[in-house]
Amino acid sequence: MVRYPSMTVTDLDAVVAAESRIHPFPWTRGNFSDSLAAGHGAWLAREEGQMIGYALMMQAVDEVHLLNISILPEIQRGGRGSALLNHLVDWARAHAAKRMLLEVRPGNVAGQRFYKLHGFVEIGRRRDYYQTHEGREDAIVMARDL
Repeated sequence: MVRYPSMTVTDLDAVVAAESRIHPFPWTRGNFSDSLAAGHGAWLAREEGQMIGYALMMQAVDEVHLLNISILPEIQRGGRGSALLNHLVDWARAHAAKRMLLEVRPGNVAGQRFYKLHGFVEIGRRRDYYQTHEGREDAIVMARDL
């Protein structure tokens, strides 16, 4: 059974280590610390006591912005990301959010497919949003009504 406890500062070593395994341009410890200090929603996904993923989300009035959702690479595509996203959607609805927003890299075809499967649609682009090895790339902005 997967549980979703709140992330705390004591979890950051494990989260940062996982982040560096999952993403080519990982968030820094400072990024995670700043999100926690700002009061953003932050959760771990734990299965049999082990961290298998995490997510961070920022609420602004009646919208939530999904900042980071990640599942360990060796267990991706097993439904755990969908379960974590469903947990975030339930939390957002319970906190009166009407819409969820996120950014995804144009080259992250699997991520785009995942979000579309969960009802997200492209609503725009953010120019030069993501760092790449060659410089910067745009972000696809996606949204889902809740």
